[in-house]
Amino acid sequence: MRIAVDAMGGDHAPRVNVDGAIAAAREFGITSLLVGKPAALGPMLAGAGEAGRQIEIVEATEVVEMEDPATAAIRKKRNSSIRIAANCVRDGRAAGLVSAGHTGAAMVSAKMVIGTIEGVDRPALATVLPNLSGHCLLLDVGANPEAKTSHFKEFAIMGSIYAQLAFGKPNPSIGLMSIGEEDSKGTDRTKEAFKGLKEAGLNFIGNVEGRDVFSGKVDVIVTDGFTGNVILKVSESLSEMVEQLLREEIKKTLQASVGFLLSRSAFRSFKTRLDYSEYGGAPLLGVKGCVIICHGRSSAKAVKNAIRLAAEFSRQNLATKIQSSIAELHSRDAQAQA
Repeated sequence: MRIAVDAMGGDHAPRVNVDGAIAAAREFGITSLLVGKPAALGPMLAGAGEAGRQIEIVEATEVVEMEDPATAAIRKKRNSSIRIAANCVRDGRAAGLVSAGHTGAAMVSAKMVIGTIEGVDRPALATVLPNLSGHCLLLDVGANPEAKTSHFKEFAIMGSIYAQLAFGKPNPSIGLMSIGEEDSKGTDRTKEAFKGLKEAGLNFIGNVEGRDVFSGKVDVIVTDGFTGNVILKVSESLSEMVEQLLREEIKKTLQASVGFLLSRSAFRSFKTRLDYSEYGGAPLLGVKGCVIICHGRSSAKAVKNAIRLAAEFSRQNLATKIQSSIAELHSRDAQAQA
């Protein structure tokens, strides 16, 4: 089991990617292929001991910068770290890919180099958010700003399979993001999607609203990439604001400081539940192999957990299970139209 890591991608590359790969080797026994410039990566591995010796450097002489177009890795920078990492998965050299670099380039490389699962028209970017009952899976969160009815059904099936593996729920509930619970609410597109999801053979509970992201009412929420990305960014900003406000309030009075000391373990658990680095990154569902896309500002801890996530879902044959379920969906649709 090897995971290709885009070592040159991210705001703090390559240091955090190297450290994350070392930590994954030490804690989980996972071998990484660090794809990037050997002159930069070699010295960082030199003092890592046995863990460092488990990691292989794969040379890539170019880097897709944030100002580059998403297609740069396909058209102009074919020797970039993200492109070579995708090649490793395509060629069977690695079971999955982790990147904290240019999100668009990572998605284009995944679709064009690794390829999409047969029957999947639009791969979707999924993310796990904490809620009152544990976790909620939200997709799409950026890969498809616009989506058709058929895409919503694909998202729901892929999200259901991911939730089964990630949350251990055999029949996760699916909700469609709208502006009201009634099936008459929403745009023409969401009304169409509602009908399609009812016929998809899933545990579809109907429309959900923004408040349901954190209420614990539903396991998987399906939406288009534009809406999902807005929800994700607001959620991240909200968690950071809450943490900052708590810090400020704790410092205001001696009583609050004493209360914090007495409740330190509870505050630590609270912070852990809101910490994106605990989840590693967002899987791009619908592509062959496992592709995890991380925050650009990812820490070594986030990269480590992304590597763990990629290895875990590769072992679980996530892509194969999605392909089987998508084939069943298209078979039912064909029968219904016959």
